[in-house]
Amino acid sequence: MTGIETNVDDKVAIVTGGSRGIGKAVAAALAASGARVMITSRKADVCEAAAAEIGHGCRWRAANVSDADAAAGVVNDTMSELGSIDILVNNAATNPYAGPVIEADIPRWDKTFQVNLTSPLQWAQLVWNASMKENGGAIVNVASVGGFVTSRYIGSYNISKSALLHLTRQLAAELSPQVRVNAVAPGLVKTDFAKFLWEGEKEAAAAEHYPLRRIGEVDDIAKAVHYLASDAAGWITGQTIVLDGGGLIRFGEEI
Repeated sequence: MTGIETNVDDKVAIVTGGSRGIGKAVAAALAASGARVMITSRKADVCEAAAAEIGHGCRWRAANVSDADAAAGVVNDTMSELGSIDILVNNAATNPYAGPVIEADIPRWDKTFQVNLTSPLQWAQLVWNASMKENGGAIVNVASVGGFVTSRYIGSYNISKSALLHLTRQLAAELSPQVRVNAVAPGLVKTDFAKFLWEGEKEAAAAEHYPLRRIGEVDDIAKAVHYLASDAAGWITGQTIVLDGGGLIRFGEEI
């Protein structure tokens, strides 16, 4: 029996929110494994710097993930320059509101769902019509362990991620057998996006909530996304890998 083969040689991947954090780590892992990668995020200078750091011919386009015209432009450019789209990683996310859902203002609620739920569907539709309907592929949605639990502070975000988990299952059913659709659900990961939860002395305290006694690193998530995007996961669709250091299974008295 040989080892698991997860290379993605010569496959073309788009990673949204690919200029930093989990997205950049995912793009780097795919590029190092042979994929031709296109990253996108809002700021051109940040995208350009990230692509240079990732190397391996990584390309970039600045685009607001929830702008339909900009998304179509990225997909069209990828097809023109690279000829196909084999992998889509829906990583971009936002969390503009913290507080009880009952007090959430509707504009920020709408923005949360636009970026975290509608945009992944929009990008999936675009790559399906541009390439995957005819040639197959893999879509990986970056959700959150928050999609399984309630929260006093980030309930709106968690609800959007719960919906993304169900969208993953729905698309997996609809797009089979051509396209596999899966998700990852990270716990607390050491990113700028979540810095307010782990920075400084908070990290040690946060780690105590996890049976593995540490918070996540971006590479923990990138490895799982890489696996799901590769042919090694060829009989997996509609599933979610929880990456939370055991947080969901910790003993009840620790909650």
